[in-house]
Amino acid sequence: MSAFKAVKLTEKVYWVGAVDWAIRDFHGYSTSRGTTYNAFLVLAEKVTLIDTVKKPFFGEMMSRIASIIDPGEIDYIISNHSEMDHTGALPDTISSVHPEKVFASPMGKKAIAAHFHWDPSVITEVRTGDSISLGNISMTFIETRMLHWPDSMVSYIPEEKVLFSQDGFGMHLASSERFDDELPLHILDEESLKYYANILMPFSPLVSRLIDQLGDLDLDVDLLCPDHGPVWRSNIDHIIGNWTEWAKQKPSMKAVIVFDTMWHSTATLAEAICDGLDSQGISVRVMPLASSGRSDVATEVLDAGALIVGSPTINNQIFPRVADCMVYLKGLKPKNLVGAAFGSYGWSGEAVEQLESLLGEMNIPLASEGLKINYVPDAEALEKARDFGILIGKKVVELTGESG
Repeated sequence: MSAFKAVKLTEKVYWVGAVDWAIRDFHGYSTSRGTTYNAFLVLAEKVTLIDTVKKPFFGEMMSRIASIIDPGEIDYIISNHSEMDHTGALPDTISSVHPEKVFASPMGKKAIAAHFHWDPSVITEVRTGDSISLGNISMTFIETRMLHWPDSMVSYIPEEKVLFSQDGFGMHLASSERFDDELPLHILDEESLKYYANILMPFSPLVSRLIDQLGDLDLDVDLLCPDHGPVWRSNIDHIIGNWTEWAKQKPSMKAVIVFDTMWHSTATLAEAICDGLDSQGISVRVMPLASSGRSDVATEVLDAGALIVGSPTINNQIFPRVADCMVYLKGLKPKNLVGAAFGSYGWSGEAVEQLESLLGEMNIPLASEGLKINYVPDAEALEKARDFGILIGKKVVELTGESG
């Protein structure tokens, strides 16, 4: 008897993935609610497994498969995405089931061969528009390069109206529920926004293009099956609409103040800047890095009109947690917002200029010259900080075309 059971999605499609309740860090992205590694089994005449799972979860996946068929009956394996949370178990799966063929995109073929040091001929490549017969049903492929790896693709079964979207429209969320309508929508929105901001933000132009492409194809989709999180069946238009909006990176009347502090002086400046922004009708997120993770900052920055970064100077440099966060944000390439830097210092004060330089490298225009305050801010310094916030607030109003 199998310890883990497959979950029926349609008459022919089953979820056979794994739930990772324990993971809290996904290469720098905080996963406070865990994640799933979704794999799908298609019971066609040619039994097909779509994606596998992270290597430590191989046994769980195989147990779910064994709850409905002998795993040795699998004829085909399709790899939509070669990242190791989806292919880590691929070598063991192939060794166990001996499939006739393993399919991947051209870039997926190269990536899988490189990952596992295989002869590329082990993989059969498929391209956009290609279809394969599974006997009584078919599978069509669409390459989605750089969403979010070069190899990425999606697979579609027209007869079942099921789209396997790999990392598209997913989220990091461990749950015993398999469908979107079994979970609170506000949690789905929160986790899918965080997922988009931390993984897809730098590829937003490609996301917009893909959504247009899927619209042009006019696919009839009853189930949207990502490789992480729940399967979408009741809120498909909702999640696609969210991705459509997030891809625009439209700035809002919101400012994110992210900072670290040594003796609370930079924190005091942040509070005064917040007050100035608030006076202009700007919604402010104050995020001290001693208690705010970099991935939470990225989530707030996605639709922000301003990113305001504060740091004291230590050893002539930016404070370590601020540097960490800024390097992370730089890789995500936020757009359509203004920036500014501030900080308290003792005797050298290089951090503010270094932050301005980083904002420049990120192509974020400065809303104001940086604010530097020597040692502990007095009443005059706090008034300067408040005026600094007012000035930035006015720039956000101009940028968004709204008013407070």
